[in-house]
Amino acid sequence: MKRKAAKKLLAGLSGTFSDLQAGKVETAKFEDKELYLFDESIEFVKDENGIYPFLGGSYLDSIPKVVVDMGAIRFVCNGADVMAPGITEIGSFDEGDLVVIRDINHGKALAIGIANKSSADIEASKKGKVIKNLHYVGDKLWGAVS
Repeated sequence: MKRKAAKKLLAGLSGTFSDLQAGKVETAKFEDKELYLFDESIEFVKDENGIYPFLGGSYLDSIPKVVVDMGAIRFVCNGADVMAPGITEIGSFDEGDLVVIRDINHGKALAIGIANKSSADIEASKKGKVIKNLHYVGDKLWGAVS
């Protein structure tokens, strides 16, 4: 990736993800996704849903988290959207924000999603699909690089 394009990418992402650092920025393709590598590590994925962090990357703590119970883990790790009743803990976010979905026991990142509702609306309603699953442990991308 050219230096000017890399600076533009880093500047665009820095609004959402704090403390972005990369000596070298590269791109790669995987199926219909574009991968952004910072210093030879996959950090971000771009597809029809926009740009979001890779589950094995360094920037997961820059976005709000949602913790799901043991009953939801199997479904989330198979690509299901997150349902409100499975959520045990929720950070503060707005509709359309990226969130990281973590398991209740170990706090491991299971998936990256985009919020269908704000955290306040989720806590108030406690029903329905509330987070669209974009990238999860066990998907093709995860399997190809793990």
